[in-house]
Amino acid sequence: MPSLKDTLTPSGPAETITLWNGATVPRMGLGTWAAGGMMIWPHGPSSYGSISRDDAIAGIRLAYDLGLRIFDTAAAYGAGNSELIVGEALADKDDVVIVTKCGYIGDPVTRVIEQPDDLSPAGIRRGVEGSLKRLGRSSVDVVLLHHNELALDLARPVFDTLEAMRTEGLMTCYGWSCDFVPLVSAVADYPGFKVVEHDLNVFDTAPEMLALIEARSLYSLARLPLAMGLLGGKYNRASRLGGTDVRASSAAWMKYFKAGAANEHYLDVLENITPLLTAYGRSMPQGALAWVLGASERTIPIPGFTSTAQVIDNVEAVRQGRLAADTMARLREIVAGA
Repeated sequence: MPSLKDTLTPSGPAETITLWNGATVPRMGLGTWAAGGMMIWPHGPSSYGSISRDDAIAGIRLAYDLGLRIFDTAAAYGAGNSELIVGEALADKDDVVIVTKCGYIGDPVTRVIEQPDDLSPAGIRRGVEGSLKRLGRSSVDVVLLHHNELALDLARPVFDTLEAMRTEGLMTCYGWSCDFVPLVSAVADYPGFKVVEHDLNVFDTAPEMLALIEARSLYSLARLPLAMGLLGGKYNRASRLGGTDVRASSAAWMKYFKAGAANEHYLDVLENITPLLTAYGRSMPQGALAWVLGASERTIPIPGFTSTAQVIDNVEAVRQGRLAADTMARLREIVAGA
């Protein structure tokens, strides 16, 4: 009987995708926001779940051993600690695709985000060079602008700088972590612009962004494919998150949770869609990730993790493949009518 690792090779039944660099890889990545741990913003400390450094490294290495090759990090995650962990975990791996993000500069020792708004060419260059140093690489595969909503007069100089750095060989390509179609559309013609990271899950179907990505032959990295854990199946009306967990905040962009409580609207929807997501023996996360695989041929889910068990469960979803078309249609109907 073949192992899970065997099934994730391009010759096996796994969902695969051919990337901008010509590599064909399993159509799944691994997010490392939680792996970075605490970061201290001007408004206070923030974290996303809890996992030790050793367990984070073990989870990343396990994902690699199970066949995953795309690893998503950012200079802001743990104020650089996520990049340090990714760099250590994958130090001897030359076939990985590392995605990082610029626009914030932090100190991994103090965990303070020192310069959250330095988007000048010098600031972007300093940020990317810092990321390369922490990752232990002379170049990185993808650099994304990490400011979701940024006026174009501020964004264009960032992409001018990233394009210049690409021509210097410091990155293969770049893109934007952004949910706003007009913004992405305005910069998608830059020569090295290949990737958009955006919210995409059963609740947030992003049809306009996916249409733009397909029309421009870009690549979609599906951030929050499990809706910050809500589609993981372990949170209910009695669940409460506190402390520095970002989901305990009341930030305007925090939609799946508010002040540590799961959003009642999404919980109501979840009750109606759970039987469809968990059909045929799938776990809840596997069903949610299978939905993302079915949403577009060009999208790659990048779920995070706080345990090796989650890594194993999520990786299995790429072997199981996308949901059937009729199931996808029914899920869209339920969510749209909620």
